[in-house]
Amino acid sequence: MKKIHKSVAPLFAVLLTIFFTSCGGTEEVGSENMISGADNKTWVVDEEKDASGQEQDLTDTEEAQSMQFYADGRFAMGGNGMLQTGTWSFDQTAKRITLQFEDEDVTQTFEVLKLDDDEMDLKAPDGTTLELEVKE
Repeated sequence: MKKIHKSVAPLFAVLLTIFFTSCGGTEEVGSENMISGADNKTWVVDEEKDASGQEQDLTDTEEAQSMQFYADGRFAMGGNGMLQTGTWSFDQTAKRITLQFEDEDVTQTFEVLKLDDDEMDLKAPDGTTLELEVKE
């Protein structure tokens, strides 16, 4: 009986390693066209969390805002009569999206934690995370 346990133990350890590696919480980050679609795609904030992971209540202004990403590298962000525009770039290898605001010397870079066709999770340098979803 001990021989069976000794031969099964390494196999069991390998299976556990594969299981924990595949379920390790790393989200898949898709391609650039998932951000903009073939022409453009509009995103809205679904949830915001502070650096400690605590969910934050969205203000009415935040709930009214949307971001539209265009396939040619432009973006428009606004709501409630405000509009900001600029260009965006995505580095899939580094999992980073960078926004350069037009007529301003302001660049914002976010770590992309998750990206698929209808969900994008971004982490700001201060640790705040935004969970965005495609506006239908």
